[in-house]
This record gives sequence, structure tokens and C-alpha cells, in this order.
Amino acid sequence: MARETAALDGRVAVVTGASRGIGAAVARRFAAEGAQLILIARTVGALEELDDEIRAAGGRQPVLVPHDLRDFDGLDRLGASLNERYGKLDILVGNAGILGPLTPVGHIPPDAWQEAFDVNVTANYRLIRSLDPLLRLSDAGRAVFVTAAAAQEHTAYWGLLAATKAALNALVTSYAAELGKTAVRANLIDPGPVRTGFRAAAFPGEDPASVQPPEALGDLFVELASPACQRSGATVTAK
Repeated sequence: MARETAALDGRVAVVTGASRGIGAAVARRFAAEGAQLILIARTVGALEELDDEIRAAGGRQPVLVPHDLRDFDGLDRLGASLNERYGKLDILVGNAGILGPLTPVGHIPPDAWQEAFDVNVTANYRLIRSLDPLLRLSDAGRAVFVTAAAAQEHTAYWGLLAATKAALNALVTSYAAELGKTAVRANLIDPGPVRTGFRAAAFPGEDPASVQPPEALGDLFVELASPACQRSGATVTAK
């Protein structure tokens, strides 16, 4: 059920990677805050389960978009479709990402390199390209992208993830600098250790209960997505 003082009441929000982990947690929290959601993920069944959860809790019925983010032309069509339906976009959460192989740089398969850059970087560029005009039509457009500490830590065997997230950081902070005196703000969130499939793949021996659940990030995402947020170009690390 939506909260009595819903921070995102009626805000139109796109969330990528929405079928599980951080994306699903953000979707549930945004729904509880009154947002109208457009949820993007590859897995149809998981999206439908999330849809059921949100509606059962009293949230607005989400728009489900089963889509592989590597279909870049489809992201262009998304912008046109949202413009026709809503005439604006208030929030973009670029959460979807892949880990890629943890291996020496010289051993990274070219296809794995391409896939990681397609999903972690190029898809977010194409989302900005497609949806920036709609964010500018909002009274307070907000874009939030999920990065990782690996971008700054330069750890052995993490070169692929580090390279993609460093590129994402450069892309988003440059975009934020270009927004100038518009009503749009763009920021990055470094979620830190979170209990997700992504984390389990990177640290298979870790006790999942030793790290925070994705729901713990809800307040931070709401803060950066709300009209009251005035910071832009920042990388905010979850506590």
C-alpha cells in the first residue's frame, strides 16, 4: 500500500534490471512511494511476479517491458512510446549490470568484453540518449545509475567490471555537467556489498546474511529520485 506521505506520488519512473536484486527492491519501494513504474528486465516470469507483488500491496499497476538492453534500437522506441503515453519521464534508474568474468585482463574473451560494455555502458548511454528529452519535460527529472567500488579500486582480476563502471562514471558525471540550469539531476550510487545474485557470483563463499539486503538501499534511491534532491554529478556510497 502506498504511504500516506508518498515521496514519489504520481512520478513516472523507469527501472532497468527490475526483475530481481536491487532493481526489484527499488521497484517495490518506489511503488510504495506512489510512483508509476515502467519495469525493464529480460525475464518475463520474474517481472510478472513483481507486478503481482506491487499490485497486491496496493501500488499502481506497473508497465512491464521484457527487453534485452543490448537491443539498442528498442531503447530508442522506448523513448517514443513513453512520450506518447506520458509526455514526460520523472525518474530513470539505470540499475541493470553484469559482472563478467573475473580473470586476468589478457584472458578476457572478446565476446565477454563486448557484452559487459554493451550492458554496463552502452545501454545506459542509449537510455540517456532516448530518455533525456523526456526527463527535461519533467518539473524535476532525476537519473540515478548504479556503479561499483571496483571502478576505483584497481583490483587484480576485476579489470572488466572496473573498466565498465569507470566508463559509466565518466559518462554520467559528464551528462550531469551538461544539465546546467535545467531541472534534471543525474547521480551515481555505489551500493557497496549487497545480498544479490551479482554479489554471490563474485563471492561464492560469502555468507549472504553477512551483507545488507537490497531493501536497505530504498531510502537512498528515494532521496536521489525525489524532486527535492538538488545534488548532481555525485557518486553516493551507501552506508
